[in-house]
Amino acid sequence: MTAADYLNRQRLTLQLAAADVPKAEALLTLAGADTIALRDAGDAPVLEPEPAEAPLWPSVTLEALFARDVELAPLCKMLADEFRGSAPALDLLEDSAWRAGLEQAVKPRAIGGRLWLAPAESREAPAGRACVHLHMGLAFGTGEHATTASCLEWLERHVASGTTMLDYGCGSGVLALAALALGARHAYAVDNDGQALTATRANAALNGATRRLFVGTPDELPVVAVDVLAANILAGTLVELAPMLARRVVPGGMIVLAGILEAQAARVAAAYAPLFDDLEQHVQDGWVRIAARRKAG
Repeated sequence: MTAADYLNRQRLTLQLAAADVPKAEALLTLAGADTIALRDAGDAPVLEPEPAEAPLWPSVTLEALFARDVELAPLCKMLADEFRGSAPALDLLEDSAWRAGLEQAVKPRAIGGRLWLAPAESREAPAGRACVHLHMGLAFGTGEHATTASCLEWLERHVASGTTMLDYGCGSGVLALAALALGARHAYAVDNDGQALTATRANAALNGATRRLFVGTPDELPVVAVDVLAANILAGTLVELAPMLARRVVPGGMIVLAGILEAQAARVAAAYAPLFDDLEQHVQDGWVRIAARRKAG
């Protein structure tokens, strides 16, 4: 699937009680949804819970993307009947309109003292800053959300010339590309979402980083351990993957974790404490970033 294919999609939006989410997800999956995402009906950021993981909010807005040729009228009627009082809304994600809206919303900006992040079409590139340009909207990770911004700020301070870096759950690839721009020798960007890999490859080409960036699924990742690992994913997944992610960091290397709500931070920290030293937590807009150093030996 190309980026244009992804953006030319039908979007079905449904607001419902958290208890109804599993059934709604099952119906949408059977109907052929390409992706399903959840967010707080109060407009908190989108999350994608693991299967059977309960949403964190009492009222949920569910968004599902479908191919343009899928007939959704029967599905909308069935959902309205099944979840009374919750009429689905349909709209089209047009490529040009979606991009234009993002380009207007996402402005070039400085990250710390060394990094500059900008949309692909931006001509701004301040002297003395490492610049990363992105095709906005192809995958999660424009640098605007608190979790991504927090990771970028951390990388700006900790990535040194000649290091290696792994971006686990890469989304748009922004963290890996930022590390390369800041002087990393080589980076690895992995994700289970094919659209994220498409976006990362496009952004790597845009930044002239194709030869220094591995892009693939976690199963395709070479057997490597890196100096810096960043994982901006779900808290439950971070806990589950702690032993594996630790093996991917060299002794004395650094890890930075994000995608963690304040209520989840203690559980994530507990999973990494046996494997890492010097755990530090930083809170931004209700989201927690955890950074730590891999234990020696």
